[in-house]
Amino acid sequence: MGVLSMDEGRSDLAPLVDLREVDETQVAVVGGKAAHLGVLSRIDGVRVPAGFCVTTTAFRRVMAQTPSVDELLDQLSRLDPDDREAIGTLSAEIRRSIEETPVPGDLAAAITGALAGFGAEAAYAVRSSATAEDSPTASFAGQQDTYLNVVGPQEILRHVSRCWASLFTERAVVYRLRNGVDHRAVRMAVVVQQMVFPDAAGILFTADPVSGDRRVATVDAGFGLGEALVSGLVNPDVFTVRDGEVVTRAVAAKHRAVVAVPGGGTREVAIDPQRQEQPALTEAQVVRLVRLGRRIEAHVGRPQDIEWCLVDDDFLIVQSRPITTLFPLPAAGDQGNHVYLSVGHQQMMTDAMRPLGLSMWQLTAMAPMLEAGGRLFVDAIGLLASPGRAGFLEMVGKSDPLMRDALQTLLDRPGFVPTTPVAEGGPARLPTGGASIETDPTIVTELVERNEASVAALRRDIATVTGTALFDFLLEASEEHKRILTDPLTMQAIMAGMEATWWLNDRLYEWLGEKNAADTLTLSAPGNITSEMGLALLDVADEIRPHPEVVAFLRGVEDDGFLDELPKLPGGATARDAIEAYLDRYGMRCVGEIDITRPRWSERPGTLVPVILDNVRLFEPGAARRRFAQGQRQAREKAQEVLTRLRALPDGERKADETERMIERVRTFVGYREYPKYGIVSRYFVYKKALLAEAERLVRAGVLTEREDVFYLTFQEFHEAVRSHRVDHELISQRRDEFRAYQALTPPRVMTSDGEVLTGAYRRDDVPPGALIGVPVSAGTVEGRARVILDMAEADLEAGDILVTAHTDPSWTPLFVGIAGLVTEVGGLMTHGAVIAREYGLPAVVSVLDATRLIRDGQRIRVHGSDGYVEILP
Repeated sequence: MGVLSMDEGRSDLAPLVDLREVDETQVAVVGGKAAHLGVLSRIDGVRVPAGFCVTTTAFRRVMAQTPSVDELLDQLSRLDPDDREAIGTLSAEIRRSIEETPVPGDLAAAITGALAGFGAEAAYAVRSSATAEDSPTASFAGQQDTYLNVVGPQEILRHVSRCWASLFTERAVVYRLRNGVDHRAVRMAVVVQQMVFPDAAGILFTADPVSGDRRVATVDAGFGLGEALVSGLVNPDVFTVRDGEVVTRAVAAKHRAVVAVPGGGTREVAIDPQRQEQPALTEAQVVRLVRLGRRIEAHVGRPQDIEWCLVDDDFLIVQSRPITTLFPLPAAGDQGNHVYLSVGHQQMMTDAMRPLGLSMWQLTAMAPMLEAGGRLFVDAIGLLASPGRAGFLEMVGKSDPLMRDALQTLLDRPGFVPTTPVAEGGPARLPTGGASIETDPTIVTELVERNEASVAALRRDIATVTGTALFDFLLEASEEHKRILTDPLTMQAIMAGMEATWWLNDRLYEWLGEKNAADTLTLSAPGNITSEMGLALLDVADEIRPHPEVVAFLRGVEDDGFLDELPKLPGGATARDAIEAYLDRYGMRCVGEIDITRPRWSERPGTLVPVILDNVRLFEPGAARRRFAQGQRQAREKAQEVLTRLRALPDGERKADETERMIERVRTFVGYREYPKYGIVSRYFVYKKALLAEAERLVRAGVLTEREDVFYLTFQEFHEAVRSHRVDHELISQRRDEFRAYQALTPPRVMTSDGEVLTGAYRRDDVPPGALIGVPVSAGTVEGRARVILDMAEADLEAGDILVTAHTDPSWTPLFVGIAGLVTEVGGLMTHGAVIAREYGLPAVVSVLDATRLIRDGQRIRVHGSDGYVEILP
């Protein structure tokens, strides 16, 4: 048929194009669905119903002839996605305007002429094909309309208009608003295809959409047109295929089907009772269909969601799109088995990271890390196959019991994990602290002084380095960064505090039946930089509280320039000095601080204002000093109580002496557990300021549009941009879109190289029915109002509230001083939130699956911090 153009030589202006001449480079002209159909039509052995596409050129013309839509789109873009009433009203008005606009005469003639080539009175499917549809990061499945069995040129023209209008269905508008897609950036093409009248139809997923396993395909099948399945009219037959063999099948009773009606349209019909429980496909047909799906998947390079029809024992493909809900796989580089563990679950930051953040963490990490879906993973296959596997599993279990259970599930399967070590150079080894060290507080002092000297030297040396020399400098600095992190003395100090904690909990439970005794014994332990940070913000509030005009001013702060305005107010200079002193010490911190691209408190000091105001409102002067002293007193009293009880036991003096030495050891070293992260983030802020200065030079040179563009380049790409004074702006735009899509994905704790996601489970029967199980990390029981908060900046807490969130890194610590308990979805016994909860004496349960979904904001809950579960109260 060729390109049916009214403007030869300008293919982008062609109003019609044959599907066989379309490919993925023409999405902007034909939309995602048509582009995919064009690709499919050229795959050997894949049959696609013939047809043509009414391109976005025609859509633009119609929109230009409907000027009233412009103002309506402005109004639509300003709506909240939850304002369904306003969205419904506006979108209906836009659709009505488009449908009432006549198809231009020359375009109508072109469509009618194209139909004549296929048969003017034949039946057709008229289907939307939006430019944002069926992309690798957002499928937009079901967001626009499809019309089946449309007969006659006039009906086809009417349904083309309806497809254009369906770009503004309420569900499509809400989808775009939630995914940050500009309404004007999306255009609508329309596919017109010869109608297929199938014996059976359905959907093929070339990867398991639930588990993510890429080796498993699932087939849903029913009689007649696929609309019966899509609409939920009938339950489908479901087949599961692995390695070319049907491994499970469930045949449903199919009472109804949707079929085409002579003269146009479709209708529901009853299935003959004798056929209702017959499978819609034979197993041989299922295997053949999956083989066809694998061919399509291999051609396009990613798992597919495929709509198919069976006609006379032959399969036709009517749509194929990426399965966008699957978490992407790290690139393995080989065909062997791999087990990927989430770095984010260890670092208490499971959000997506931008490319510069990913590559900087990889550059400074102590282990090789792989990127997928905007997150980092480590491959544990070597450790799982090594003689040290038991120690590795024990270490993982202390950090994240769900991750350990997921790994055990995998180990229980024969054949996936090799039985001999796979790591090069011998079996993989676990990081350890090596030989034990004396219980000497000067060790911690020396380590802190070493780090401070290193950061000071970094600031001094980096100040004069620019251009490509900066990147060479940073490569050298990353080696120093790793040397500090792997300092044997640092590892020994951290392990000394952790092992003392475990010893106390294990022995005191064995000897006294005391659960989690170390939680109280470590209250207000000295030298914890993170807990000091939270208390220091109480001191800032003490400086501000006496000045009502400053407090009133801070309540109205909307930007980060407020520090310059403060000195104009009575007491404002004192307030500014207090905040700036706090930022000098802690301003390198922020939510998600392992991502160098995240704005630091020093860059956005306004982030701290709501927390400061809460401290002013909820606390009396001197609260920080009193809280720390109270913790010290409780720890001291607990130590005396435990030692007294131990001495009353058989062999009590020995047990008491050992315990007393271990209490001294835990209080000497447990606070240092938080310092290395502070050192990392301190160095990161130095790196960031130097990199942003370099980005600013590129902006002044006209190479970049804005300096934050470099966040979407890797460290190596940034280096090349500085060297060549060139960047790929299209790549930056693509990376922005990918990052937005990755933000919507939930990263798995454990994932195999087959793509299977393993969640893990708690295997306990000692909790009340309906309770949410997690990891007990800070003793005590507390009841209160749940505040489900996903963004620290939106926190609105009252005294006695229980914070429920996905994860907390050290930047959340200022909130901890004002809450009564903590529940998180991610975490373990020695992760930051757990350590600080114990420091502050907050009952806490972490690693509670789906806590932010299962607990509603405002509900009353009871947190059992000693037993590891949460009750939702009536």
